[in-house]
Amino acid sequence: MNDTASNGQPIAVVLLSGGLDSMVTAGIAREAGFAVHALTIDYGQRHRREIGYAAGIARHLEVARHVTLPLDLTKFGGSALTDDIAVPKEGVGDDIPVTYVPARNLVFLALTTAFAESSG
Repeated sequence: MNDTASNGQPIAVVLLSGGLDSMVTAGIAREAGFAVHALTIDYGQRHRREIGYAAGIARHLEVARHVTLPLDLTKFGGSALTDDIAVPKEGVGDDIPVTYVPARNLVFLALTTAFAESSG
């Protein structure tokens, strides 16, 4: 596989959520001269604006490739991020928080690895 974009730039793959951390990561990669390939995962999260933010960031940074992948994690249930469950405002307790989506980040990393492979 080729590890450079069609214009000869090295490729950086970024999991672009629409949040601050991934935006800064994509910006640093772009500034460092990488052709950014961004993956956004639409996992059924209640905060739909994140998907729009990710698209806007991708446009602003002029990423070389942006894919929004639909993945229905609502079927797992039990999370305030994907179900009709109130998000607690009182802070973190001793138990697993109700905002936890089972293995979400593990699933995201596996999908990002596949995306990276397909990106070269």
